[in-house]
Amino acid sequence: MKHVQLNLPTFAFVVSTRAALGAGIGMLVAGRMSAERRRRIGATLVAIGAAATLPAIMAIRRCAHELPPAETSDASPNPA
Repeated sequence: MKHVQLNLPTFAFVVSTRAALGAGIGMLVAGRMSAERRRRIGATLVAIGAAATLPAIMAIRRCAHELPPAETSDASPNPA
């Protein structure tokens, strides 16, 4: 199992890239503004979110640490 511990700026960066991507997709499928304006804003947000995905993944991978396996006493009796 992997454990990821992110500092606040890295966490905020990852969250904001996901939010931009989600907002862009939402704008592309919404119908509240003119089609041309919706497409431009939505495509821009999707592009920003997609372009920032690779640096976000690299930041998360740098912070990932392998955890040792958990020891359980009820898994099997200890042969003596």
